[in-house]
Amino acid sequence: MLRHIKHALFPLALVLVAVTGPFVLEPFDLVSLSAFSAMAIAALGLAFIWGTLGILNLGHSVLFGIGAYAYAIAVSNFGDSTLAVLIGTILPVVFSLVLGPCLFFSRLGDVHLGVITLCVTLIFYSFMTSTADPWFHIGPVALGGFNGVTAIPSLNMPGDPQASLSTEATFSICLLALAGAYVLLSLVRSSDAGRIMTAIRESELRSELLGYDIRFYKLVGFALSAAIAGFGGSLYTAVMGFVSPNVFDLPQASQFVLWVIAGGLGTFVGPVVASLAFQLLSSQLGANQVFNTELIFGATIILFVLLAPQGLQPMIVRIADLNLTYRFGIFRRKEKPA
Repeated sequence: MLRHIKHALFPLALVLVAVTGPFVLEPFDLVSLSAFSAMAIAALGLAFIWGTLGILNLGHSVLFGIGAYAYAIAVSNFGDSTLAVLIGTILPVVFSLVLGPCLFFSRLGDVHLGVITLCVTLIFYSFMTSTADPWFHIGPVALGGFNGVTAIPSLNMPGDPQASLSTEATFSICLLALAGAYVLLSLVRSSDAGRIMTAIRESELRSELLGYDIRFYKLVGFALSAAIAGFGGSLYTAVMGFVSPNVFDLPQASQFVLWVIAGGLGTFVGPVVASLAFQLLSSQLGANQVFNTELIFGATIILFVLLAPQGLQPMIVRIADLNLTYRFGIFRRKEKPA
């Protein structure tokens, strides 16, 4: 019971911020936090598949980018953002179901899987930067090459494209979506299927000997991760009103990996907090233009890896446990054997 209460605290905190934020934050801050929340949703997708199944997908930005572009093209063609978000969530799943069998049914090792997903990222980035010619268009939407797609409509009331949502409403939706993604993935991980996925991460051979189809569970986990990434990409594009090939590039791909490492592999709260914190830090450093943002970002990640190799959340939990242990006198020094 206590465990379930602990898991509920974080999404409840997000709901509280979603309700109170529009009354205390400036419009610029609301837009920034909405975009940060959308990126955090995508980071949750990688945290799930890497922490639960042990699959390091270096092409997670591809799933995010497909969702981002799918939303931009769909909302510009159909007008309704609800349908566009749905398409932006489904298309990455379709792509994952095409790529997944090539990755998992061929029994590739972890290193080869990482290399292939990284190559997929490079292929998508190279292709999208080569679409500046007006011939590359879907309906009235030109892909734009390096310039990307601009003037993308924001979220609107379902079924009424003319009723665009306010900045405050969009902020609340993004925070609630982040809370919903957290709850969904937590429920999946604690389910029977989630326990089987965890067992596959610990020992594929043992799980296979017990009769589980490890390739099927990997494919299902990959598809769920793709849906979360695409959903985050759709919301991000809706908030920013712009998308470019940069969503596929290596810095974007590495950010998702670093957020999960810094937050704590195998956790959900840690990657979300790390994602929000590093995006806020990057935004502040970029605005002040005093220090090199990439240099500070890289140095911070190195310090995290050296000082807290298991991540932010496990470190905080360990410190809290030690404090409680000393406070209540539970700690006992181990006696030396005679």
